[in-house]
Amino acid sequence: MSRWKALPAGLDPRARHLVVSLRRLKDHSGLSMRQLAAKTGYSTSSWERYLGGRSLPPKEAVEAVAAVAGENPTRLLALWEVASAAWTGPPADTAASDGAPAEATPGPPVRRGRARGPVVAGVVAFVLVAASAAVLVARAVGGDEGQARPPAVSTAAPAGVAPSPTTTSYTCRIERIGGQWFAGLSRTRDAILVNGHAGPQVAEAQCLLRRAGFPPGDIDGIYGPRTERAVQRLQQRAGLVVDGIVGPHTWGALRG
Repeated sequence: MSRWKALPAGLDPRARHLVVSLRRLKDHSGLSMRQLAAKTGYSTSSWERYLGGRSLPPKEAVEAVAAVAGENPTRLLALWEVASAAWTGPPADTAASDGAPAEATPGPPVRRGRARGPVVAGVVAFVLVAASAAVLVARAVGGDEGQARPPAVSTAAPAGVAPSPTTTSYTCRIERIGGQWFAGLSRTRDAILVNGHAGPQVAEAQCLLRRAGFPPGDIDGIYGPRTERAVQRLQQRAGLVVDGIVGPHTWGALRG
């Protein structure tokens, strides 16, 4: 097991989630930093930056380390998407290194910092619009029944700041169907939920957490710190990896 250095104090919790998961995967693989570099095509110095929380790894690097460790990349990529929208450090490297540290793109730091705000805002806005569209399509085809209206999102937020969802109260209608628990808000069994997500699927998980004896606070459909802690306690009791992320295995524990 590697003795990792403490991550930067100012690292966003969502980015911290990604780095800790990558560190855990690297430890489980049993590879040294040099071996990891040889197998993924990214230099040792690049991995030192990624796993030290000093630079956001490119998406391809996340997929590469998952493949090397024999891990399904779905959960890691979900973490990467959330972390990339919250990242405030150096941008992700765009290409694999052949043994030399990746060079930063020339240019004044101030100009690059100014350009990042609109990019992040655009990514967040795209994710929110896509999520809203998915909910509308699900309703149109007769999907989940009993869902509350998704939280409204303000479009007046300043550039570079993610809009905050309006607090919405969901009603839990707990019932046992086919040997599994449902709360009447979503029937998903494999949606990936992490801190920062919002919507009826989060509310469904919150209802089932409360039923299982792990109260997440208000059933508001917002995946915040209290919901994350409740998920971690459930995962610990169920013998799962305690990472605070709801995936297929955690859904199985919630519905079982």
